[in-house]
Amino acid sequence: MDNYRIYKNYAKALFMLGAETGQQETVAADMRLVNEVFSENRELHVVFTNPMVKQAKKVAIVAALFDERVSKLSRLFLHFVTKKKRTINLRGISAMYLDMYRESRGIVLADLATSYDVDADVITMVGELVGHVSGKDVEVNAHVDPSIIGGFVVKFDNNMFDTRIRTKIADLRKQFSENEYESKL
Repeated sequence: MDNYRIYKNYAKALFMLGAETGQQETVAADMRLVNEVFSENRELHVVFTNPMVKQAKKVAIVAALFDERVSKLSRLFLHFVTKKKRTINLRGISAMYLDMYRESRGIVLADLATSYDVDADVITMVGELVGHVSGKDVEVNAHVDPSIIGGFVVKFDNNMFDTRIRTKIADLRKQFSENEYESKL
């Protein structure tokens, strides 16, 4: 079974459980936490892919990381996934759950990349603009991309607004290379 199907099947099961118990919002917050923890800690990936690390140790790590910070339903789910030896897939499962949650609520995820940290007002403004264009509620994921010299990039659905200086310079180069006027010198 490929990873995508694993992510989808486990996330769908959790999504249906959350819907049955009326805890979808709580589980969504828990899955955001799980996704952040696994995204920010490369060491977890190394530990969970290492076959020399005993299963009991992996269960203990997941318990130490999440037992006090997530709801009972999420905690039981995390322990179930760990016991099924799918701990390495937790990041993908949590991301897939969040995608399902957003889709069910009509929320679009907008990714904002800038050259520096932006304040909450800018994030709110970008969310409002994307909401106006998409006609949906918006969740903005803002992050710093050091490769951006100036400007920003916003991606949502299959759209991208690119105002980076690098893109503007590339457009100018293209326009100058297509210049119809040649020097008479």
